[in-house]
Amino acid sequence: MPELSMKGVIDMHVHTNPDLRLRAYDDFELCDAAVKVGARAIVIKTHLGDTSCRAALVNHYNKIVHGENDFTMFGAVTLNRCVGGINPVAVENSLKLGAKVVWLPTQSARNHLVKMGKPTDGCVDTVVNGKVVPEMLDVFKLINDYDAVLGTAHISPEEAFVVVEAARNAGVKKIVITHPEWWVVGMSIEDQVRLVKDYDVILERCYAQNMGGGKYRSNLPDNLELIKTVGYKNVMVDTDGGQTENPHWEIAMHEYMQYLYDHGIPEEQVRYMTHDTPCNLLGIEK
Repeated sequence: MPELSMKGVIDMHVHTNPDLRLRAYDDFELCDAAVKVGARAIVIKTHLGDTSCRAALVNHYNKIVHGENDFTMFGAVTLNRCVGGINPVAVENSLKLGAKVVWLPTQSARNHLVKMGKPTDGCVDTVVNGKVVPEMLDVFKLINDYDAVLGTAHISPEEAFVVVEAARNAGVKKIVITHPEWWVVGMSIEDQVRLVKDYDVILERCYAQNMGGGKYRSNLPDNLELIKTVGYKNVMVDTDGGQTENPHWEIAMHEYMQYLYDHGIPEEQVRYMTHDTPCNLLGIEK
């Protein structure tokens, strides 16, 4: 099998330093790695809130250090308790600064805390009594106004169905189900198939998942089967990378792409999941 090129690849979920948890690369080191392999874009994520200002600094650094190239770093905002939870003001400020993704709660989500065996006092709820909380409607409007992406983050499958239906009813066009394969999210294949069928969402399938205790399990075999089940046009290949326990971002992404290709996914379909889909979500040229 020939080796696939990384040129033009996009990853919409990578963690970097500075963070409260040590990451493999800082923002600038990730930029260096991305430019070296010819990547088109990366979205940097933090559980601590916003990365849009960091992304802007990286893009300035890129021009100074690497000159003219096609790489762009994008920021995002994660609606954990540290930014006030479902906080439309935080969302609007982040989007004005160039953020492209609005993630719902991760470590503050009720589902996350329950799965981790932690108290849910102070958790950030997106759904109460079977309906999205009122602030979510303001967030949906902002996502529409700025043509951004809604990521479901660490909410439960039951909550995801409520959120996705409410988002679609509010006109949100770009919805990504965040790593549904991760045991904390715990979404069944049947639920993933139903979300694609009923709401035409994008399923983000990541390189590996944290099993606790610093141990990670490869998602690649499961991702391969999921792609064959739902079809490549509703799957996005991301790494959720940056952990010191996993390979560096560019190694993980290349391994992921090559694995799919070596196991029967045509090159043009791998390209669609790593180039076309994220380009459409980010609103950038392919």
